[in-house]
Amino acid sequence: MGLAPAYWVIFSLLGMRELLLCQAPTSTLPPSLPEALATLLRPRYLDLLVSSPAFPQPVGSLSPEPMPLERFGRRFPLAPGRRLEEYGAFYVGGSKASPDPDLDPDLSRLLLGWAPGQPFSSCCPDTGKTQDEGARAGRLRARRRYLVERARDARVVGLLAGTLGVAQHREALAHLRNLTQAAGKRSYVLALGRPTPAKLANFPEVDVFVLLACPLGALAPQLSGSFFQPILAPCELEAACNPAWPPPGLAPHLTHYADLLPGSPFHVALPPPESELWETPDVSLITGDLRPPPAWKSSNDHGSLALTPRPQLELAESSPAASFLSSRSWQGLEPRLGQTPVTEAVSGRRGIAIAYEDEGSG
Repeated sequence: MGLAPAYWVIFSLLGMRELLLCQAPTSTLPPSLPEALATLLRPRYLDLLVSSPAFPQPVGSLSPEPMPLERFGRRFPLAPGRRLEEYGAFYVGGSKASPDPDLDPDLSRLLLGWAPGQPFSSCCPDTGKTQDEGARAGRLRARRRYLVERARDARVVGLLAGTLGVAQHREALAHLRNLTQAAGKRSYVLALGRPTPAKLANFPEVDVFVLLACPLGALAPQLSGSFFQPILAPCELEAACNPAWPPPGLAPHLTHYADLLPGSPFHVALPPPESELWETPDVSLITGDLRPPPAWKSSNDHGSLALTPRPQLELAESSPAASFLSSRSWQGLEPRLGQTPVTEAVSGRRGIAIAYEDEGSG
């Protein structure tokens, strides 16, 4: 009886002839429920499909049978000639105990990647409440554009190795390092396990982090005060660093890092060094400053050092860590070399902190 409102919201999707049913991977509902809903609704829809979670394949595994379309951490059994953009969606999942439904990672992936012109509704099994997700999808897309702008302004990028046992993770990590190097940014690879605010706060010089993980292991959109710096998806870093990437609104939202690698239909190669795309002026929508065009750095020139002249005509290596330290108000204890007078050593206090020898017993 608790799911009765869900049927009404499906029937109210006027003009729809194609529908996809999606159940959350962590839902407590029985696995047979989506098929039961599909059996009930197939007389009203010409094409109704049931989506299932796409669990990652281990390294070296090969499937003898062709796999269905895999997007957003799910598999979609589309018929030949059909496209995912032709379907509306109805999501069954979530919990009334969730503090904020905007932080559901599975639903967020679907909303970001679904075609904006197609309807998308959801149902909470605990309460039977259904709602249209158009407004929530708009908020998530706006936050995604903001994260891309933060990545464009960033000088230091932290690559979080969130998975070490999924196929093509080494190739994806090398691709992201070459991407940041081509955009004139410095990248560091960090293996910290599951990211937490306490762990990432140990790297204040890093401007943005990029989590390299399978779609089901990606984090939900974070609250503004939870992490010191934002955590991006690999496709958001691609949109920020690759000038040949399609503009916002036309670029697909890719949740699997393998979709960015060569051989994927979504792969977009970096422009050559002489391309005019690297010289296109760009203005930051956050700071309002003009971003300088990134200097192309060859991936084979690992030993080159950037030298900057000082006013005394000295040369020093320029690094993001040194620039970050110079911008801080407190840089540690001052050495004051040659400014402190030399004195003889004196005896220190004896005892323990609770009772030194020179302190009275009272």
